[in-house]
Amino acid sequence: MSLASLLKKDSANTENLFGAFICDDETTRALVPVVTEKGWNPADIKTGGIESAIRTLSTMNSPQFLIVDLSKSADPLDDLNSLAEVVEPGTIVITLGNVNDIQLYRELLAYGVHDYLIKPVSTEQLRDTLLAAEQALRIPEDTAAKSNQNETEKLVAVVGVRGGVGTSTVATSLAWLLAHEIKRQTALLDMDIYFGTGALAFDLEPGRGLCDALENPSRVDGLFIERAMIKESERLSILAAEAPLNDPTYTDPAALNHLLLELKNNFHYVILDLPKNMVADYPLLLSEAQEIILVSDLSLSATRDTIRFLGFCKSVAPDAAIRVLLNKVASPGLVEVDKKDFEASIERAVDWEIPLDNKLMIQVARSGKNLPQAAKHSKPVKILKEIANTIVGQEEDAKTVPFWKKLPLPKKNEQKKK
Repeated sequence: MSLASLLKKDSANTENLFGAFICDDETTRALVPVVTEKGWNPADIKTGGIESAIRTLSTMNSPQFLIVDLSKSADPLDDLNSLAEVVEPGTIVITLGNVNDIQLYRELLAYGVHDYLIKPVSTEQLRDTLLAAEQALRIPEDTAAKSNQNETEKLVAVVGVRGGVGTSTVATSLAWLLAHEIKRQTALLDMDIYFGTGALAFDLEPGRGLCDALENPSRVDGLFIERAMIKESERLSILAAEAPLNDPTYTDPAALNHLLLELKNNFHYVILDLPKNMVADYPLLLSEAQEIILVSDLSLSATRDTIRFLGFCKSVAPDAAIRVLLNKVASPGLVEVDKKDFEASIERAVDWEIPLDNKLMIQVARSGKNLPQAAKHSKPVKILKEIANTIVGQEEDAKTVPFWKKLPLPKKNEQKKK
């Protein structure tokens, strides 16, 4: 059965929602509760890995959600290529394996796999992964066919109303989620030229890319962007700086405007980590944004400055969606301003609230990883995923490309790879 013939089939196969091919009993036991919760049939969990999946699906309709175990595969990428011949359009593939290798993980995602989980896996991990897969399936299929050049670029400015409220953690986390979870070409622009942590959060050296772009705006084009930005992964690029403290940088607003334009032309999303002092000096950074996220805490000074920022944003970016995120929220009685009083003062409800978890953040810092990488199933990351989904939900063209559309086609098939 060729992939060409499968493309002609109707992808909306509601009678065959789920299938799994698992190599060990421990993983099966972790998966059964999730399958039962969703009303699926636990009998659809079959023994055997991806080789068994290829044999079975070559003679029957493939499900919408397919979990395959790669732990006994000698060549996972080659086996995925074979699987591409037998899965139907719309199939979302989740893979499991024993190999904890970032390069393999990136290659699997590049092949179009929805996620790759390292064994042993927990019931909670499987539940969250299938929930994310269901959300991806709800996005309209027809938007996937549009080219990247026709997609709406979006600049999202993340602004801390006070220092120390966790703005950079929010910005870097959103950039990582948009690139790795939602799989969009994403740029992170850290405008704290002297003390920015955008590159540090990913254990990378910032380089001179941002300083060069601001000092020589005439050089900034697509090729310059490609060379100057740090590649965290295939879909996430970072433009940051660590300018010497004795080397004052004078930023030309025209240079900033040109830089933002080039970034928007080269990426689906630009996440702008914007220090509060830059807002007053360069209001155009906000005026170019389609969405502004104000990060605050429940202190008296932050309450005052949130009011000021809301008014300022409405005047310089009247068409932007302005949202308020409360970060590092301590238990009631341990904050300067109650949430209810905060909302009454700013005359609107907050959009999101992330609880204070010092122990978690210390563990994340010691891990040397970004927050969504180090604490994937934590409460803060779940809320950050909600924010990322909200950003994408406002863009009509956003789409996670299905597995079968991204896999390399077999050589015998003359169709072009997507």
